[in-house]
Amino acid sequence: MIDDPYAGKEVWFLTGSQGLYGEDTLAQVAEQSQRVAAALATSSAVPVRVIWQPVLTSSDAIREVIGRVNSTPSVVGVITWMHTFSPAKMWIAGLDALRKPLLHLHTQADAALPWATIDMDFMNLNQAAHGDREFGFALTRLRVPRTTVAGHVSDPAVAARIGSWARAATGVAEARSLRLARFGDNMRDVAVTEGDKVEAQLRVGVSVSTWGVNDLVSVVDGVSDASIDALVSEYLDLYALADDLRPGGDRHESVRYQARIEAGLREFLATGGMRAFTTNFEDLGGLRQLPGLAVQRLMADGYGFGGEGDWKTSALLRVLKVVGHGLPGGTSFMEDYTYHLASDTPKILGAHMLEVCPTIAGEQPRVEVHPLGIGGRADPARLVFNATTGPGVVVGWSDLGDRFRWVANDIDLVEPDEPLPNLPVARAVWTPRPDFSTATEGWLTAGGPHHTVLSTAVTADEVGVIAEHLGIELVHIDADTTRRGLAKELRWSAAYHRLAQGI
Repeated sequence: MIDDPYAGKEVWFLTGSQGLYGEDTLAQVAEQSQRVAAALATSSAVPVRVIWQPVLTSSDAIREVIGRVNSTPSVVGVITWMHTFSPAKMWIAGLDALRKPLLHLHTQADAALPWATIDMDFMNLNQAAHGDREFGFALTRLRVPRTTVAGHVSDPAVAARIGSWARAATGVAEARSLRLARFGDNMRDVAVTEGDKVEAQLRVGVSVSTWGVNDLVSVVDGVSDASIDALVSEYLDLYALADDLRPGGDRHESVRYQARIEAGLREFLATGGMRAFTTNFEDLGGLRQLPGLAVQRLMADGYGFGGEGDWKTSALLRVLKVVGHGLPGGTSFMEDYTYHLASDTPKILGAHMLEVCPTIAGEQPRVEVHPLGIGGRADPARLVFNATTGPGVVVGWSDLGDRFRWVANDIDLVEPDEPLPNLPVARAVWTPRPDFSTATEGWLTAGGPHHTVLSTAVTADEVGVIAEHLGIELVHIDADTTRRGLAKELRWSAAYHRLAQGI
């Protein structure tokens, strides 16, 4: 089990003012900003610690605290609020140095105005409407990526948006420190799963390294029977197994071998500090089965995964696993496989050869063993289930040569029209928004990949925050997308990103 990604993580609450108001006013600013920070710190919607910092009234103080933000690994971002009026020129050096996500909170100490007693002292103290506009201009002028949230912190919707941003900021921190293991190379002759690993490390932070699959095999072969027994016991508790797959059954050894692979993978990844990985059925070395159940179990524990050497999807999956940690729903590796077009509402049937994460299951998964007509190995054990129903999102990562692009599509997961008794893999069925033809034509036009991350826990809002802070283009296909509008967006976005690289 990977540790809780939010354990020990912090965002710092920075309040801007100025010395002009005098010590008495600044004392009130400090008391009121601590109250706002405390409201966020105690909100169940915010998954990280909110740490109040002393009120900032000078350029030197701002630059010093931003330096500590950048150098403190536990800090994933900052929330800023201009309680009174903080002349924005004194924020320039600090903002220019900031290397972590920023949320601009546009709020005030109290939700209601005391109409009968308002005087100029009150107005001078409670003028965030004034000060935040000054600060917003500076952010725009300096081109600082940020999320802006307006409203009182007592509003659950405001706290929820701040919590969503905090999750995305933690995802950014994860990307910037992620180590990924590739067992073997890319699937031969496949284009979209290739990509520039140097650019990924420079822009995103993810470090992708390759090991020969037999480096893994040597660890797998050394797994003890006791470790295998412990995992099999977990399988028996969590999943449905036919009698011939249980201990003593004719095909139990197939299940035990996936447990061996799982234990070996966990040891290999933990030893190297890696939280994401890929496999490739064209390069299995001494493995007797393609990893199936083993991969599904590691994804359920938060590891990123991509099939056929697809490191981009693996990294994206790990980041979104972090964002969705602790939320209802799940997040999985996915692939658009085939369509049901004989309907007024066409549907997409998504699956993969074996590797779909059980966190999206809508029923108890079953451990099954079936032949796999690709890879040339023994019949692998895998979890089989139908995915849950409800809203979700699929996100894919493409390398366009001059930039990375994420394509996201809002979807609605539905039940299959009929049972699927002969389909020996986990699967998800969904209808894309706004409709099948607009969404799929848009995805193809945008160059979206066939491997994706499907999530019922994360939304495109968090994906957008992460993409902005990592400098990745995001194409979001949602209920309001039109063919004409998307075509224009893609042209404008291409021009923007090419210009931005030269600025």
